[in-house]
Amino acid sequence: MSVPQPRSRNRSCLAVAGAGALVLAWGGPALAAQANPTTVEPAGAAFSASMTGTATLSAGSTIVTCEVSATMPGGGHNLVPDAPDNHNPDGPVSGTIQAPNFDDCDTNMAFVGADVTVNDAVWEMSMQAGSPSTGTMMVPAGGIVVTTSGLASCTATVSPEAEAAISGTWTNGDPASTLAFDTSAPVVVEGGFGCPTNATESDFTATYEVTNADNPSAPITVS
Repeated sequence: MSVPQPRSRNRSCLAVAGAGALVLAWGGPALAAQANPTTVEPAGAAFSASMTGTATLSAGSTIVTCEVSATMPGGGHNLVPDAPDNHNPDGPVSGTIQAPNFDDCDTNMAFVGADVTVNDAVWEMSMQAGSPSTGTMMVPAGGIVVTTSGLASCTATVSPEAEAAISGTWTNGDPASTLAFDTSAPVVVEGGFGCPTNATESDFTATYEVTNADNPSAPITVS
């Protein structure tokens, strides 16, 4: 199985991610020792994130594309912090989100299917204001596992040994803001014939629309 290559035209929007899957964690580690102040609004709002386009994971020449990826509020996650915690004068605003799902997945190989499993129900992410603003999600160790079946039976584990930080670009919008990922993460691929077992990185691209689940007319913004 394969995870996207950095300049491949086949790369598309994912999420580990959710995302990857979209993980907006409100309370994680700072992105830098010296960073811009950050405010996420509206304070206390629940948010959802749904992928636009497709999500792509690739390793070597094998590309896995998923049509559906989203994260929804629940269990006390996907919440902008209440004031005053939605503002950090020294850097990012962080927290937890429900891990995104990745469904309706396929590969670029004939007679080879794919499934994406997301481990750990809760992920973390930090939002940092800047030019551009960014969202950095922490993919847990072994947080995404891609398996292929058919003519090639492979298993690709993203961030296999430790959590990995994956950053995307945040753009404020109305009614939906966007978080776009175009990055990579460590990967280990196992399997036999047709499996890119020499791959050490998985490229990941995905764009999510982030909306206010409580009041869609009041967009989620980072400033």
